Amino acid sequence: MKKLKKVLSFIDRINEWTAKATSWSIWIIIVATTYEVVMRYLFQNPTTWSFELNYLVFGAYFMLIGAYTHARKGHVSVDILYGRLSTRAKAIADVVTFPVFFLFVGVMIYKGLGFAQDAWSFRETLSSAWAPPVYPFKTVIPVAAFLLFLQGAAKFIRDLHTLATGKEGGL
Repeated sequence: MKKLKKVLSFIDRINEWTAKATSWSIWIIIVATTYEVVMRYLFQNPTTWSFELNYLVFGAYFMLIGAYTHARKGHVSVDILYGRLSTRAKAIADVVTFPVFFLFVGVMIYKGLGFAQDAWSFRETLSSAWAPPVYPFKTVIPVAAFLLFLQGAAKFIRDLHTLATGKEGGL
């Protein structure tokens, strides 16, 4: 049980570290947007790259924060019924619905690997005057999906433990 607890804690730490590291990318968006606003409105010289940079960076940010959000129960849920359930009933509901979660994440990993592989093989860029490379950003899709899979597996194991013991938080 100690080893399992260590593995689950390790998954939590990986996703927490990833979220903290990723959160710094918001500064790229802030600086690029501020630069764009100053250039556009003070100097009447808008940039051609600011929107695309923000688009790419925020996409990676959004994907990489998903597993951490899942660990903190921050995703949107329908609490009208779920919130009224007992701890064990919530664990049952979570265990029963996990196949849908794993199917979704599995498809994200599978399709994301294909997107990333194609993007790297063609050295894909955006079709604009700036033409930034897209392949590093498409690589984020399967990586983020895998992190979400790990966090989902950790939650699934914790839900099974809750189901068996009737107590939440043992793992």
